[in-house]
Amino acid sequence: MSTSTTASGFGPIADAAPLSLCAREPHVPADRLVAEMVPPPRFDSVRFDTYIPDPNQPSQTEAVRVLDGFAAGLGGAHATGSGKTGGRGFFGFGKKSAKAPTGPRGVYLDGGYGVGKTHLLASLWHATPAEPSLKAFGTFVELTNLVGALGFQKTVQTLGGHRLLCIDEFELDDPGDTVLVSSLLRKLVDAGVALAATSNTLPGKLGEGRFASVDFLREIQGLSAHFRALRIDGEDYRHRGLPETPPPYSDEQVTKAAYATPGASLDDFPHLLDHLARVHPSRYGALTDGIEAVCLTDVRPVPDQSTALRLVVLADRLYDREVPVLASGQPFDRLFSEEMLGGGYRKKYFRAISRLTALARDAKSLVKD
Repeated sequence: MSTSTTASGFGPIADAAPLSLCAREPHVPADRLVAEMVPPPRFDSVRFDTYIPDPNQPSQTEAVRVLDGFAAGLGGAHATGSGKTGGRGFFGFGKKSAKAPTGPRGVYLDGGYGVGKTHLLASLWHATPAEPSLKAFGTFVELTNLVGALGFQKTVQTLGGHRLLCIDEFELDDPGDTVLVSSLLRKLVDAGVALAATSNTLPGKLGEGRFASVDFLREIQGLSAHFRALRIDGEDYRHRGLPETPPPYSDEQVTKAAYATPGASLDDFPHLLDHLARVHPSRYGALTDGIEAVCLTDVRPVPDQSTALRLVVLADRLYDREVPVLASGQPFDRLFSEEMLGGGYRKKYFRAISRLTALARDAKSLVKD
């Protein structure tokens, strides 16, 4: 590979200058949103037998047992709410009678950060005996984006023939989402679709600390009735027994690494935050297509809640794709103010800190001594 020297004197560089996320404005057609409703690359190879339960946390072993049985119960013909087809029911009920089984038709994995909920949810998707086209996996944000792209009725038609819908990072950000999702899931359950979801919040307490209206609480209780909740305890595996996160690097180190790493992007953090406001969150995955490493200079605390929530979505997409993040400026645990970390979205922010910290650790090899 030919190399040259930068005008800034950073020495040998790759054939091309770094990419820029700020220069990208991806368009994502609706059919891509549907096709990408599979476990992200990080979870391509996970299975129940690759999940290593903490021996001090029996709830982890119990979750594997329950989910394995749940997956086995999804074999056979598609189970419609009207009971017109044969096959096994959601929890391994025998053949369907004229009346569909009552009670929860889904499982809900509740637990802290980094206890392996997404690993287990992806394992359930892989273990379910159905063609990939008959099961869907996506984050809550991706699900609401799909409704926005296809429309409500088309989404019901698209997902209504599925055997399983897995929803990762289930959280409600506004009352409108609550009504939308509760209506969608009710339609899908009536169509015989099994549900599985993960969250850091029990289904009956979603939105706690943000919304307290009677209508909101009524919708939440309706959602909660669809799920059997499984609590998973444990410490964040992303940092279990690992060295401390490397401190932020200098602008010069980050820039030099970006030029030396093929496929890396290089952006000023405040400018990137401004750019995210102009790109719909449903396109953040496409924004990172082909990016091998994200290099950021001048990382600083985010200025407001809307900006913070967009950053959370980007952090999730980078984590899903295992893209290392190299940064200068403030460390990631200072991205969100004390007020934000004490507010109703605190669980999202702590998840973002955990994931960005893991990706920063992955980026250490990009900096050459």
